[in-house]
Amino acid sequence: MRPTVAACDFAVRRPTSFDDFAADVRAALDRAGEADLIVLPELLSFGLAALGDPADPLALADRADDLRARFEQEARRRATHLLAGSQLCRRDDGAVENVAHVYGPDGLIATHAKTHLFSEEARMGIAEGDDLCVLRLPFADVGVAICYEAEIPEVVTALVDAGADVIACPSFTITEAGFWRVRHCLAARCVENQVFAVHCGVSGAPFDGFPGGWARASVLGPCDAPWPDDGVIAQAEPNAGGVARATLEIDALAVNRREGAVRTHADRRRRAPLYDAWRAASPAPATTTAEA
Repeated sequence: MRPTVAACDFAVRRPTSFDDFAADVRAALDRAGEADLIVLPELLSFGLAALGDPADPLALADRADDLRARFEQEARRRATHLLAGSQLCRRDDGAVENVAHVYGPDGLIATHAKTHLFSEEARMGIAEGDDLCVLRLPFADVGVAICYEAEIPEVVTALVDAGADVIACPSFTITEAGFWRVRHCLAARCVENQVFAVHCGVSGAPFDGFPGGWARASVLGPCDAPWPDDGVIAQAEPNAGGVARATLEIDALAVNRREGAVRTHADRRRRAPLYDAWRAASPAPATTTAEA
């Protein structure tokens, strides 16, 4: 399979209305062009907080139904698969989660509540989810890792063990250092698991007192032939609301895992019992130097 993917950065601003925000989303999707999978960033609707009380961002959960309706409409209209970033959603018990939504040409396919929270999210009172999500799409198996989740190796390892060939990572990083943490970790996950990653983020500040986002969309792969030596298959300009597009050779991943310069995917799983033994050892095993 050779799907085309598009990672779309989103330049957030202070909207004048919900329809004004929706027009910005539509423009971002237009820039993405035709693709089998379009990925938008984490919490791209954060600018809507400026229409209410920015001091109460959890109130954005009240916009969840409106956002779902708009994103579903866009996926249907474009006949594409759309990972519409993430948005705050309220559970039946009243807790608010950071939830990614994936839509297909026929409507909502799946949701994923972020399982590991950045410290600021935890401070805001957002709740963690417990489940992972791998999408069996017509062109690839896609795992969803929201921003900080990509910094947790176990998350992506579990997604790949469940069959993911592509890791879709919608992000919202409020410093350049935060951006590079996610980007470097995604690059490592691609090498560790011999997979692709699709990464995008939010830039700009929608209201006073908010530090703003730092973003540079990219499509990453293993640092091995037939892909670029640095693993960067495509990337956009930073903080410009740009798009990184690439056509991915999904079948080439299996070849790379068998015949590539390294066998990280297989070796990590082959030696997993040893890692468990290391963790269980008390005291932990250490290299010792014999007495002279």
